[in-house]
Amino acid sequence: MKTLIIGGGLSGLYLAERLEAAGRDYHLIEARERFGGRIMTETVGKAYFDMGPAWFWPGQPRIASLIERLELRKFDQYAAGDLTFEDESGRVQRGYGFASMEGSWRLEGGLKGLVDALAARVPEARRSLGAKVVSVERSGGLCLATFEHGTTIEADRIVLAMPPRIAAGLQFTPALPAEAMGAMAHVPTWMAGQAKAIAVYDTPFWREAGLSGDAMSRRGPMVEIHDASPATAGPYALFGFIGVPPASRTDDERLKRAVHDQLVRLFGPQAAEHRALFLKDWALDPLTATAADTAPQYSHPAYGLPSPMEGLWDGRLIFAGTEVARSFGGYLEGALEAADVALAQLHLKECSPRQTISA
Repeated sequence: MKTLIIGGGLSGLYLAERLEAAGRDYHLIEARERFGGRIMTETVGKAYFDMGPAWFWPGQPRIASLIERLELRKFDQYAAGDLTFEDESGRVQRGYGFASMEGSWRLEGGLKGLVDALAARVPEARRSLGAKVVSVERSGGLCLATFEHGTTIEADRIVLAMPPRIAAGLQFTPALPAEAMGAMAHVPTWMAGQAKAIAVYDTPFWREAGLSGDAMSRRGPMVEIHDASPATAGPYALFGFIGVPPASRTDDERLKRAVHDQLVRLFGPQAAEHRALFLKDWALDPLTATAADTAPQYSHPAYGLPSPMEGLWDGRLIFAGTEVARSFGGYLEGALEAADVALAQLHLKECSPRQTISA
């Protein structure tokens, strides 16, 4: 029985790697020219800096087990030293508040190391990059996916390993029930409205000044800042979450200047001497965000698979991705949780003779 996985983020990659280990028939498709989805890592020299998710935590068993199995290494988020606070007028205070990410873990080499390790276990013949699916169809006992360039691929079942709002942009034949489409459009895409800036430095001057790199600001554009340095050696980095609404941050150069100025206010003149300044606005990424995702989120969404999205096409259309995880939705752990649930559904299906591929 052939499974088509649409979406090569953490859920899709992990699901493909597990199906490969089980000797199952599958193909993994990703619209981007890289795997990882919202996991995106920039490099400066030998250092890696995550522009998407960066942390995981104790009490998240799947990612801990996967990292151990892949022989990767985690390290503690740096949090020693004073926190910095900037009020509405730009007045800076030291030692105010606490390190909000203390106790979390990061991955040596960035989360790209996790993506690369999983992708290396999926044979090239079973994975495709730069392949954007625009429609899916059920015809009899088969499912058919059509790419934007017109070619197709057949399978017995399809796993949509992507945010439900992105999946709602596909054309479904026969059309899915209105309740299912409404449920898909209603699920907020985690971090889709966010933007992240990372400034890279040759020295960790803030640590030398007794600062943790943690900062909170009510002036912005960054509202929350943390140390993003590698586990050992340099270069070193500070990163911040942008609090400016998506509609007001379309000018990258203007935003970078504002980030530069804010870092100088918070950490002093040495902050002006960054070796690189990266900016990633996920709200402008059409493979991550929809117009609905530009609305701010004031709390962590209540994720899980809505009942109207269950059992579609007699169980041949399956959802994965962190937004449908019931326990850890929104986290890296949730991406693995959702893939495990999808894997259980796939293994429960009775196998049938392998179908052919027409792409």
